Amino acid sequence: MLAAAKLAPPAAHLWRTMLLLTAVVAIMSLIALWAGTQTITLAQLRTDELSRTLFFRLRLPRVVMAALIGSSLAIVGAALQALFRNPLADPSTLGVSGGGAVGAATAIALGWAERISGIPLIFVAAFCGAIAAVLVVHKIARTGPVMLPGALLLAGVVVNLIASAAVLTIQYMTDSTRALQILRWLIGSLDVVGFDTILRMLVFLIPCWIGLLLFSRDLHLLAMGEETAEALGVNVARCELVIHLLSSLLVGVTVAVGGAIAFVGLIVPHAVRLLFGQDLRIVLPGSLLLGAAFLIACDALARVVLSPIELPVGAVTGLLGGPVFLWLLYRRQRYSAL
Repeated sequence: MLAAAKLAPPAAHLWRTMLLLTAVVAIMSLIALWAGTQTITLAQLRTDELSRTLFFRLRLPRVVMAALIGSSLAIVGAALQALFRNPLADPSTLGVSGGGAVGAATAIALGWAERISGIPLIFVAAFCGAIAAVLVVHKIARTGPVMLPGALLLAGVVVNLIASAAVLTIQYMTDSTRALQILRWLIGSLDVVGFDTILRMLVFLIPCWIGLLLFSRDLHLLAMGEETAEALGVNVARCELVIHLLSSLLVGVTVAVGGAIAFVGLIVPHAVRLLFGQDLRIVLPGSLLLGAAFLIACDALARVVLSPIELPVGAVTGLLGGPVFLWLLYRRQRYSAL
């Protein structure tokens, strides 16, 4: 009874956290909906057809896209940090971002503008590249039935470095217009028209979110150490396999659609832990919500900070996340030396 009580997070704390973060998402969404180079008023929405088209076909889908991608990257970052017991882990750990970048760069360089069932071939190529990178990383890191977390991290970093070299080579060999398109995709963009792509994303994202949340207890115990988790009934091998698969699919979909948006999976889980504690059963759903609010805010900032010029959202997250990453690395090295 006492052990079970310790394993269960206080329900009141969980609900307060979820309500607070939901309110933050709602506030950020309202701000982002009205942010942009063209001002839209409620009166214009009622009377002006152009304003309605701009609002419902461009701004609203863009805010929803930012929420979906931010949520996915943040919850994957929280899960990977717990799984690897490494505060510097994030979605790029699996090599997914690099693989997706190679796929997208190849499609852009070859001029693949066609669509399959309404989905651009660039998205399909990025998704295939992301999945291929994950398969390579998993093959390298697996020793028999055992997946080595250290080897997985190292293999993911190496795959990303190889992918970066491949993308630079593709950019060098293609013409200047397509090289610029590749660069813009690499930085990250949330440009979307309508909800068709969003609905197709939800088919993959929602089951993966639910799967990660269902494993929050196992991840919470696994973060304490494999021996502790096994002693408390966690099937470590199954947990690792499921988290790897769900994380790969989530990041593969988001990279294919939004490009390589960096540092969301690093910053947000740390913010949730600082604000609401270390319990993974709160950190995972908290990261899901705060990740949405964070990327919505970054996208709104990207649209207005240099108006009428629009920055890629990946540039904003990179400028915010780079210093945070260095601070975390410095703090970790400092504690290791003590």
